[in-house]
Amino acid sequence: MRAVGFHRDLPAPALVDTDVPDPVPGERDLLVEVRAISVNPVDTKVRPSPSFVPPAGETKILGWDAAGMVVKVGAAVRRFSVGDEVFYAGALNRPGANSQLHAVDERLVGHKPKSLDFAAAAALPLTSITAWELLFERLGVAPGKSGRQRSLLVLGAAGGVGSILTQLARRLTSLIVIATTSRPAGREWVLAHGAHHVIDHTQPLVAQLTALGFPTVDLIVACAGSQQHFPALVEALTPQGHLALIDDPQSIDARLLKRKSGSLHWEFMFTRSQFATDDLAAQGHLLDEVSALVDAGVLRSTMTANLGQITAANVMKAHDQIKAGGVTGKLVLAGWP
Repeated sequence: MRAVGFHRDLPAPALVDTDVPDPVPGERDLLVEVRAISVNPVDTKVRPSPSFVPPAGETKILGWDAAGMVVKVGAAVRRFSVGDEVFYAGALNRPGANSQLHAVDERLVGHKPKSLDFAAAAALPLTSITAWELLFERLGVAPGKSGRQRSLLVLGAAGGVGSILTQLARRLTSLIVIATTSRPAGREWVLAHGAHHVIDHTQPLVAQLTALGFPTVDLIVACAGSQQHFPALVEALTPQGHLALIDDPQSIDARLLKRKSGSLHWEFMFTRSQFATDDLAAQGHLLDEVSALVDAGVLRSTMTANLGQITAANVMKAHDQIKAGGVTGKLVLAGWP
């Protein structure tokens, strides 16, 4: 089958179009014919990592967002049948989905929204899982519009995770959503996705929040820039509030939270699959809920650009745009040459 991958003889940034053997699905696996993928920051981070370089003679395949059609099911599969249209993010410790065929544990898979094509659906899984786990599991927010209106600050809200998190918080909870972005296009984007207020994270955060009437906020999610902004985020946090991160700061001083009895949370959507947790199937059920919300018009895809067919050149183009920063929403690729 065709795939986009790399091997140890290539220079660090390079990807190639290659042929690899078809995967053999396990008893809990689906074999999916991949129709579309999207690219995430994790793809650009693991590619140059020495621990991710494959052994000599082997090809490593990236990609943890896909939409496609089931062409084969393992003996123990119960939720899916051949011909089902699916979307998922998969597992970091298995081959990625930048390939014509992909084997994935059914417990990590959701039924694709019927109202979306494969490209628009491929933009959703990883960011939806991350945002859902952040909001409802790490921060413990209860869905529903009743109860006290608390405030949520989303740092870097125009990106993939922020775009879904903003929608979930606005549509499914009573939270007042304050989004940050640094560009006019980003401002329009986050407002369209449900933010009540928008501030500029290149300017002092606390002063802007105070001007809005929020000298502190109850909940904070840093989708990017947590190292740079951490002292300001702690200053902005309500005493006994909750702060969650998804990026990879080199260092932060968590002691700053002590005076406020603040809670620090980290979200990594691959935790369940990497450790084969007892609740592994929660991600598949979560994606089914997201799918239903999309089809009901509550959530929408965050795809902003389709970069063309799934080729090494186009995947590298997506990587370069993500590494350059400033990407709004999600970049997708669809179809094979």
